[in-house]
Amino acid sequence: MSFWKNKKVLVTGASGFIGSHLVEELAGLGASVTAMVHYNSRNNWGNIELLDQQVKDSIDVINGDIRDPYFCLKAVEGKSFVFHLAAHIAIPYSYIAPAEFVQTNVIGTLNMLQAARQVDFERFVHTSTSESYGTARYVPIDEKHPMQSQSLYSASKIGADKIAESYYLSFGTPVATLRPFNTFGPRQSARAVIPAIISQLVHGTRQLKLGSLSPERDFTFVKDTVAGFLKTAESDKTLGEVINIGSGKCISIGQLAEMLIELTGSESEIVCDEGRIRPKKGEVLKLQCCWDKAKDLIGWEPKYSLEQGLLETIEFIRSNKQRYKPEIHNV
Repeated sequence: MSFWKNKKVLVTGASGFIGSHLVEELAGLGASVTAMVHYNSRNNWGNIELLDQQVKDSIDVINGDIRDPYFCLKAVEGKSFVFHLAAHIAIPYSYIAPAEFVQTNVIGTLNMLQAARQVDFERFVHTSTSESYGTARYVPIDEKHPMQSQSLYSASKIGADKIAESYYLSFGTPVATLRPFNTFGPRQSARAVIPAIISQLVHGTRQLKLGSLSPERDFTFVKDTVAGFLKTAESDKTLGEVINIGSGKCISIGQLAEMLIELTGSESEIVCDEGRIRPKKGEVLKLQCCWDKAKDLIGWEPKYSLEQGLLETIEFIRSNKQRYKPEIHNV
């Protein structure tokens, strides 16, 4: 029998990219899933709308906002596991609306942890980000690497990570922190670099508009990231720990673009769009994951190659071209 059979699980940020994949996997494993989505008057469930009807029928969707502590308390009641993914994640937008990032990422995480403290539950898995490391001081980056807030987004996530750490150390709250490197795959927004590139290419653009080509990133396919979430929640060894999830390999944005041009059969020319370039000191130049701790602690390792994941992502975007506006830079 699956570990997750009939387990009562709350997933915040369920309408997002990774959250929807996590909900889908948990439902498939027999969990009783409550999917928290950000309230909107259209009752739009974001990426959950794209799941099979059988999955949607099996889950409970609730609408709310993690900035509301009363809503958070109501949401966690009766749950055994909390996967906390809700966050503002768009780095360029963090330069425009920093207070919104602090309210959602920092205060929202505080609200969720405080709510969880007041109920009887087994595990709280908090979602971090490799952006909290900033430009690598050494590679591969392990969990002992210093944190550097090179964007308002990373600053807010560092704050959230430390609040999660404090709840474990101060109150014994059963918290584990998963720190994924650059996750990609089907359903991801065009605010991320891989779908931003693919959406332009599959729409037949002659000029592929990108920002800086030199930054290097460690890309992880979403199914591997979801496996990391599940293994982190299943093990008592993860309590109070921070765990990196990544491929251990990095590629420059320029190399990635050339690879995608070849995989899509495009003849596009890469051009620089100044509006897509981060502030000079805010650009993270290199991220490369050391996932030794994940292997040793929870037996996790990446299963998908970059090319495998890219091909699945290309197919999804080709089949859902109407979701993307390649002529507009998605901040």
